[in-house]
Amino acid sequence: MDTQLIDFLIRAKKKTYAGKGAETASSRIKSHDLIYREKDLMYYDTYLGAERFAGQEALWISDNPYWAMNYIGRVTGEHFSGDFLKEALLNVPFEKPFRGPETYINGDYEYKCSVDGDFNWFQGKETISFKGGEIYECRFHGGLVK
Repeated sequence: MDTQLIDFLIRAKKKTYAGKGAETASSRIKSHDLIYREKDLMYYDTYLGAERFAGQEALWISDNPYWAMNYIGRVTGEHFSGDFLKEALLNVPFEKPFRGPETYINGDYEYKCSVDGDFNWFQGKETISFKGGEIYECRFHGGLVK
């Protein structure tokens, strides 16, 4: 892993969805799109839906695609909080810069994330529980592209 790329990816995540960043023009009908750039690096997050959603995050170097992650998730119970999800995602770990930390708790909410693999090739799952009952799940996978 290139530490500068991981640092950029984490900054980009914190400036876009997790950081409640502004959306850009939709790339497809009713898509939500967020872009972050620094010099020759570009991060793009695009997704469809809300309570049931699918999307992709991608990283370009000098206009060449380098890394991508696909995700699909859904709200499965009452009391889901998008603000709590974003709060958890702001704590994305450097060692696994995909979604949020292994565990994050705030009040009655608990976020959990498990990942198999590394930056080059990975898959994982995240969940949110409210008072011990699961109310959200998301699966993701990705890696380097060529």
